[in-house]
Amino acid sequence: MKITLLGTGASDGIPGFFSHSEVSEHARQHGGKNIRSRASALINGELQIDVAPECHHQLVRSGYRATDWTGVFFTHTHDDHFAYRELQYALIPFVDEPFAPFTIYGNEVALSAIAADYPDWPFEMVLSKSFEPIHHQQYTVTPIKAHHMLEQDAHNFLIQEGPTTLLYATDTGVWEDRTWEFLQDFKVDGLIIESTDGIHKTPYYGHLDARETVEVVGRLRQHGILRASAPIFTTHHAAAGGLNHDQLVDFFAPHGIDVGYDGLTFEIDGSTPSPEPS
Repeated sequence: MKITLLGTGASDGIPGFFSHSEVSEHARQHGGKNIRSRASALINGELQIDVAPECHHQLVRSGYRATDWTGVFFTHTHDDHFAYRELQYALIPFVDEPFAPFTIYGNEVALSAIAADYPDWPFEMVLSKSFEPIHHQQYTVTPIKAHHMLEQDAHNFLIQEGPTTLLYATDTGVWEDRTWEFLQDFKVDGLIIESTDGIHKTPYYGHLDARETVEVVGRLRQHGILRASAPIFTTHHAAAGGLNHDQLVDFFAPHGIDVGYDGLTFEIDGSTPSPEPS
């Protein structure tokens, strides 16, 4: 399975849209991996996870085509993840013939918002519910309940292709017991996990700070959910988090966690996992 992190920033990106924070100014001065567009990911060039406001730029920069999409999976309806109006450019008058071969998956709030704005869209739309597997071509995508935006069924995703399983976990908060219990039945070959708040924890329950990210990863390891060989990358970093890219690397390196960045591509293969520690 090939995974590309198209964007790894939180709601206002890095540098923050209207921010003069230390992290934002460092990004403006140094560029490179410090620049973060809003979080989204692409699986095997065909499964789009969230549509960020910068989706067009993200795809062009990374060499992908939206015309290769077979499915678009929305985690929830916060604006940085749910720029669904970008999908109108698949239709007339922006193309000569309507282009709608991909299926849109989203929770009830997401699908209702799309239907209200675009009642005549030709896209197939399928309701996604936490803990109910979705079968899409050769994939099984299982939404799990995120502790985020409690007024709707916000998702993280277990994405399975054959023996290989990816856990995409952005906007997680600290999972509730039912999510932890559900995860016990899985072996994860790769993990993408948020670390929104950095070293500056906020009162909002729905995100992880850097220390909580380490704790969640530790618990996944302790419970045998995360394979010993599984690569781990962070995403959804906020300008207010207080750490630039190199500082994030220094923080997470002792814990065996790598820091994601825009355009990062990696592969996982669950067919030949390394032995678990005894």
